[in-house]
Amino acid sequence: MPEIIPFFAVPYGSATLENCAQINSELRALFMQRAAAGSTYANPFPLTPQTPQVFESTVDLFRIPEKAVQQLKEFCLRELLQMIIQLSSYDEATAKRLLIQHDSWFRITRRGGYLGLHNHPNASWSGIYCVDPGHSDADKPESGIVSFVSPMLTTALFNDAGNGALKGAFAPTMRHLRLEPGQVLLFPSWVLHEVKPYEGNGERITVSFNCSFGLADPNAAPPAGASS
Repeated sequence: MPEIIPFFAVPYGSATLENCAQINSELRALFMQRAAAGSTYANPFPLTPQTPQVFESTVDLFRIPEKAVQQLKEFCLRELLQMIIQLSSYDEATAKRLLIQHDSWFRITRRGGYLGLHNHPNASWSGIYCVDPGHSDADKPESGIVSFVSPMLTTALFNDAGNGALKGAFAPTMRHLRLEPGQVLLFPSWVLHEVKPYEGNGERITVSFNCSFGLADPNAAPPAGASS
């Protein structure tokens, strides 16, 4: 019996913010207020073309002082740092030298809105936090789900009985996730993904962020604009 070795696994992380109802309520109120202001807080150059049913904010969300936003920032970046430290086997001294540069924004999606296939260049890790998944129609199981494309799609160039029924991490299929309130999903920024059309009442509200990292000189102060 040969040993099976998963050489090309892609790491994802998931965590849930405990007692998130109050923070999510405050975030929702803030985001709805900013969206109502129109172009004042809208991203003028979104990476992915937007449908009219989607409002995407400017990418400075984690830099605004509102308490709920700063609590969300602390949670998301802490979980991401813990994931990176674990995956990279960084010792404590190295972990303390990690510097983060980040962009972050919120999206409000109404019925019919979606996000086309894309990834996030110029970042190593990305995340999506769910403020409110909305109220999808009962007969629309794919409403608002996030779909990730397997990087092993080229394995589908030839399918037969030897590789057509591979399961789990070895299956070259898309992975679909429905985010729950308070859940953050972390993933490598290069992974192609999309958000299926939201078919439901109310609004689907999420926060997204991209991060890149450096290591501070242990004998120098952190550069301006970076957080550790």
